[in-house]
Amino acid sequence: MMKAVIIEDEHSAVLNLEHLLKSIDASIQIVEIIDTVTDAIDFFQKEKNYDVVFMDIHLADGNSFEIFKEVKPRSPIIFTTAYEQYAIQAFKVNSIDYLLKPIQENELKNAIEKLKQTQSQLPISNQQMQGLFNLIRGQKKSYRQSYLVQKGDILTPIASNDFAFFYIQNGIVRGTTIENVIYHLDGKLEDLENDLNPQEFYRANRQYLVQRSAIKNLSIYFNGRLIVNVIPKAKKQIIVSKANAPKFKAWLNQG
Repeated sequence: MMKAVIIEDEHSAVLNLEHLLKSIDASIQIVEIIDTVTDAIDFFQKEKNYDVVFMDIHLADGNSFEIFKEVKPRSPIIFTTAYEQYAIQAFKVNSIDYLLKPIQENELKNAIEKLKQTQSQLPISNQQMQGLFNLIRGQKKSYRQSYLVQKGDILTPIASNDFAFFYIQNGIVRGTTIENVIYHLDGKLEDLENDLNPQEFYRANRQYLVQRSAIKNLSIYFNGRLIVNVIPKAKKQIIVSKANAPKFKAWLNQG
């Protein structure tokens, strides 16, 4: 039986990973789910009974590479992230694979098979790291470029980057364009989140998915929260929680 630790601050991502792992190998046991750098450091300082760590890079309170400044997890790490630019850094901290979100079952299965073979392998070299990074770049995920939307009897393709933000209202997903035109879209907000480039769009909260270029500024809100001010102005305040605020600001700093 393989014992796994999941370090991830997005609940939907945790549920998806648990589902995929169960489908691949029902004997895999999730022994801990952690969503912050602080709790991860505390866990690794005390707990030794695990075989693999599935780790996102951007957590609620910072970058997961901060963990390695304090502790050295004893077991291999499989990174699960929406960002490809950390691949070389990841392979320097006992990582055996680097999976881009949304995670595909066949890629996760290959990573687990690789994990089972690691005991007989030598440590990865810098040349191998670069080769793996090049492979990741060559397999870069393609993101949604446009949406076919309807106004009356007219269907119009709208480029993804022409939307300032998407939101849920009365159970319906709507998109507001930079020109302040509102369209209804099929599917769920989670579907849009998975389809769009995570470097350009961010899930600010359960109701809003915002584009980087539409953000005018941030306002400090009480209890450590943030208000995201966008152009055009949203009908309701877009509030980022205290837990998600550091991750959101880190995302903006990458632009």
